[in-house]
Amino acid sequence: MSLLVTGSIGIDTVNTPHGVSENCLGGSSVYFSMAASFFGPVRFVGVVGDDCPFDLARIFEGRGVDLTGLEVRQGSKTFRWTGTYMANMDDRNTDSVELNVLAEAPPHVPQVFKDSQFVFLANTAPALQIELLSQIDHPTFVAADTMNLWIDNNLEDLKALLAKIDCLVINEDEARQLANEPNLIKAADAILNMGLKVALIKKGASGSLMRTRAGDTFMLPAFPAADVIDPTGAGDSFAGGFMGTLAQAGNADFATLKKAVACGTVTASFTLADFSLKGLTDTTRAAIDARTAQLRAMTQF
Repeated sequence: MSLLVTGSIGIDTVNTPHGVSENCLGGSSVYFSMAASFFGPVRFVGVVGDDCPFDLARIFEGRGVDLTGLEVRQGSKTFRWTGTYMANMDDRNTDSVELNVLAEAPPHVPQVFKDSQFVFLANTAPALQIELLSQIDHPTFVAADTMNLWIDNNLEDLKALLAKIDCLVINEDEARQLANEPNLIKAADAILNMGLKVALIKKGASGSLMRTRAGDTFMLPAFPAADVIDPTGAGDSFAGGFMGTLAQAGNADFATLKKAVACGTVTASFTLADFSLKGLTDTTRAAIDARTAQLRAMTQF
């Protein structure tokens, strides 16, 4: 079934203990789309300024990513982010952010995308996520990402969004913050009570925790990656693998949700292996499937 993503397209500068990648391609919708494209076609909605140095049509060539929803906004500047990762590769500092075009009106969803069945609203202001969702006719399954900034400053908008979607993908610190609850199981249940069917909590190197309104629980460790060069985009790649699997299956029952978490986990493990998109562009669906089989063997008992 059709899968649509809307989110940021960025010019990133990333500092890690392994080196520096200056002015590289980033952004939530970019990582998501590259990851999801291993599982099926993706409809891409996003906006850049006329200063954007990247040819997204070339980057996504042959990968089934429909860029009809890409807007190049004249007179605007592309989103920029600079960050530095600590030695443990889990903690990072945001050194600078230039919202630029992301502080303007959101892009429009093309008419041919309005029938999208699976939708991922990547991290941005919740009011904009609601506005973008309102442009989709009758989606089957909608997931969204958020961050501490919106929990701090736009909580009522965020709660309004959660009442309209099926799944929230959130990291463990933000889950505790949103729920005002240190225990992750209780935090997940509190988030579900805000109107969701699925709460999916990312725990970085410790894996992920999923709870459903029906009372089901699934936990999975991260794939044991030996080479962690750049974690930027790993969470968005996780979401891409997760939603790509659901869209490919055409449903979101619990068995499929569990498989989707595994596929997202494995896809993210390739992102970590190099700067920007190189870890993803250097891999194949066969390699993802092989690593998924490894993860399954590691976690069976």
